[in-house]
Amino acid sequence: MKKFFFFLIGIFLFLIVFSAFMTVLIKETSLVGRVALVRIEGPIIDSKSVVDEIRGYIKDTSIKAIVLRINSAGGGVAPSQEIHAEVKRAAAIKKVVVSMGSVAASGGYYIAAPATKIVANPGTVTGSIGVIMEIPNLKELMDKLGIKTEVIKSGKHKDIASVFRGIGKEEREILQSLLDDVHDQFIKDVAVCRNLSPDKIRRIADARLFSGRQALEIGLVDELGDLQHAIKLAATLAGIEGEPEVVVKKKKPPLLELIEGNIFEIIMRSIPIFELKYEYKPLGGF
Repeated sequence: MKKFFFFLIGIFLFLIVFSAFMTVLIKETSLVGRVALVRIEGPIIDSKSVVDEIRGYIKDTSIKAIVLRINSAGGGVAPSQEIHAEVKRAAAIKKVVVSMGSVAASGGYYIAAPATKIVANPGTVTGSIGVIMEIPNLKELMDKLGIKTEVIKSGKHKDIASVFRGIGKEEREILQSLLDDVHDQFIKDVAVCRNLSPDKIRRIADARLFSGRQALEIGLVDELGDLQHAIKLAATLAGIEGEPEVVVKKKKPPLLELIEGNIFEIIMRSIPIFELKYEYKPLGGF
């Protein structure tokens, strides 16, 4: 009876070891050709979800390359810079290929710049290397309604960019200096990432738009092609043989995001962007 008992234990331990071995073997063989697809769509309002997704793929050893599918006309400066920085970190470790959709302009182009390769459709709208700040002026409306605002402040320019009055000469100079500095950061970052001289980028950095084909001619993108072309290119650069397995993170249902407190991002993503509106314009944005 004891022999039979020890025999069963032996069989049980063998099955555990064999199962663990097969799990590792299957993972090493079947997942060796994985390419992660990260979608960045709509106004760039918050960077956390995109940064976390990219960071997860950097740590995942089974992911050999990352494809960023960008369909964005831009957004806030800070979130664009944070995603730009994470893409740059990813490209230093793994192959990162950008696939541009209908539009990848302004902040959308900024986050694409650090990639290993940038692929655009011939008709993709891209470029728009510039910064904008729009401040509504409700002074005349307030005067007509007989509404006045009382301002108490501890600094001379604490109410700069107030919508309840116009912008004075000194304030305009301050804001222009701010935007010029951010614009200069944009130009230099693109120049470094694309291995082009800052002067060359500066000549086209008047926020003009380019088609994908035009962008290829001036060095803003590397190749023309669709998403599938970008995926195959990423696989080739990563040394993947055959058809790669494309990994796509499942997005959380909007209701779950609402419960978790991401209501602002949900609302902003739901606002449609017209094809001719190439910039999402908060108080200062790419």
